[in-house]
Amino acid sequence: MSERLALSDDILLKISKPERYIGNEVNAVTKDKNAVRVRFCMCFPDVYEIGMSHLGLQILYGMFNAMEDVWCERVFSPWTDLDALMRERKIPLFALESQDPVREFDFLGITIQYEMCYTNILQVLDLSGIPLEASRRGEDCPIVVGGGPCTYNPEPLADFFDLFYIGEGETQYRALIELYEECREQGLDRLEYLRRAAALPGIYVPRFYETAYNGDGTIKSFSPLEENIPPVVRKEIVRDMTDSYYPVRPVVPFIKVTQDRAVLEIQRGCIRGCRFCQAGQIYRPVRERDAETLKGYAKELLRNTGQEEISLSSLSSSDYSRLPELIDFLIEECGRRHTNISLPSLRIDAFSLDVMSKVQDVKKSSLTFAPEAGSQRLRNVINKGLTEEDILRGAAMAFAGGWNRVKLYFMLGLPTETEEDIRGIAELADRIAAVFYETVPKEKRTNGRVQIVASTSFFVPKPFTPFQWAAQCTGEEFLDKAYQTRNAISEQLNQRSIRYNWHEADASVMEGVLARGDRRLGRVIRSVYERGGFYDAWSEYYDNDRWLEAMAECGLSPDFYTHREREREEILPWDFIDCGVSREFLWREWEKARREETSENCRLKCQGCGAASFGCGICTAPRA
Repeated sequence: MSERLALSDDILLKISKPERYIGNEVNAVTKDKNAVRVRFCMCFPDVYEIGMSHLGLQILYGMFNAMEDVWCERVFSPWTDLDALMRERKIPLFALESQDPVREFDFLGITIQYEMCYTNILQVLDLSGIPLEASRRGEDCPIVVGGGPCTYNPEPLADFFDLFYIGEGETQYRALIELYEECREQGLDRLEYLRRAAALPGIYVPRFYETAYNGDGTIKSFSPLEENIPPVVRKEIVRDMTDSYYPVRPVVPFIKVTQDRAVLEIQRGCIRGCRFCQAGQIYRPVRERDAETLKGYAKELLRNTGQEEISLSSLSSSDYSRLPELIDFLIEECGRRHTNISLPSLRIDAFSLDVMSKVQDVKKSSLTFAPEAGSQRLRNVINKGLTEEDILRGAAMAFAGGWNRVKLYFMLGLPTETEEDIRGIAELADRIAAVFYETVPKEKRTNGRVQIVASTSFFVPKPFTPFQWAAQCTGEEFLDKAYQTRNAISEQLNQRSIRYNWHEADASVMEGVLARGDRRLGRVIRSVYERGGFYDAWSEYYDNDRWLEAMAECGLSPDFYTHREREREEILPWDFIDCGVSREFLWREWEKARREETSENCRLKCQGCGAASFGCGICTAPRA
């Protein structure tokens, strides 16, 4: 730990959760800063508790610190109370491990996980004393790198980043750092380093590209400004998950964080092909970690962290081919250690329920189903691969096994949605409640009635999904759909057993603007920040009027980005990125959605998405 803290005792006593800012947690890495060649500050632009729950940050932190010549430290967005004090007392933003100012580092790497955190990125830069625009940074500023899922459309943030790393971080960072060391030794400036970095696979340097627009605001062209700059940036991918770096000594926070447990990533990618899901497309192909390796990781994680719970991380854990074997091992190992097991992303079937009955206290747990849509027609449109029969059968098995609480997740505003589909949400919740009363005799209903919580989020079309061309609803349309859902639930026979929640509509619309936006939105993000906007991902701090005023000031309309359907020929802001899944495949899936046709999962039949070009994972395995 640093011998000094950046914050004085009087500040630490004034702010909430000072543990967020002092570092020195279990497994935090300290090095002699004079003995390393590169200092890398890893940032998650949200509050500490959310950032420390992110597996990607732990992976990169451990990977960088395994390099002898690199010291990686962490920084998060200061909460609003400290933010005000830092501005008032002119305290620069600092990294946790050394407590040194972020501006003194060679690199500032920012994980871009969610669109509504974009204003927090400007907060981090501003508090660090780093010019917001990349073009205004001098030789004494860190190289600002963006990574994470939102870099699959980096354009709204293009003004603020020196470079973006497109894809999975385990593969190209070593080359990026070695190039930095070489350029420094040769006395080359910042611009030349960026020019050479742009030639590395997966690296996108926005300043070397320009966008031209048509009269209607759509993109006319997007092209490199210099001869040796690649016109297409192909994502980076880990081809062998088993041999890739994994952090078995993750940092353990002093305070309770959002995901307060050891995490075991069993695979990347998903075979299912849900048409609304960006992660299911950009992380293709599915690549599994070897079960024996995972067993070793589990033992080390529990030994090195002292955590009381271990969780499997995957987009769809049920699809991991050696899940029964892995779970049997964990049940035995965690039983000996009196450690809990968390199994998210399981499909509700007989095997999953049997496993959950072994690892959960059924009196305290609730089951989660994600039908996403209320009718089978609309589930076919989104290629959910889940029938009402599957859901009701799973519910019946769960109720017979002792569960009496069910959470249901749906989306409102999906393409082709009708009033009948919306009513279907209420009717499905009612049918599940009816299954409970049909399955469980009165004398065994310990809490009287079943508890069903139906939650709806609002559909946001994302890049690199078949719905990237789709129109999004307005805020008013979203709210009308939520009211329709609430009214339909109130008409059901079992309405007293059903509780209904819905997300905020305005923020979902603005998320849609940023998700599919272009470079012109950089001015909007800056204007919102300068009007006092950050922590927009937190409903208590989100101010829709501030965003609308900023857009109007910049001569832009939210409807242009959200409320219109794109034509097939339109150049999309992210078309210069090759994520392995072809535009032709996505358009085919968009057309199939409009015809209400489904596609089989990757394990049953290859759909020719293009990810086989990476030559790894499920694409090289024999079909079932």
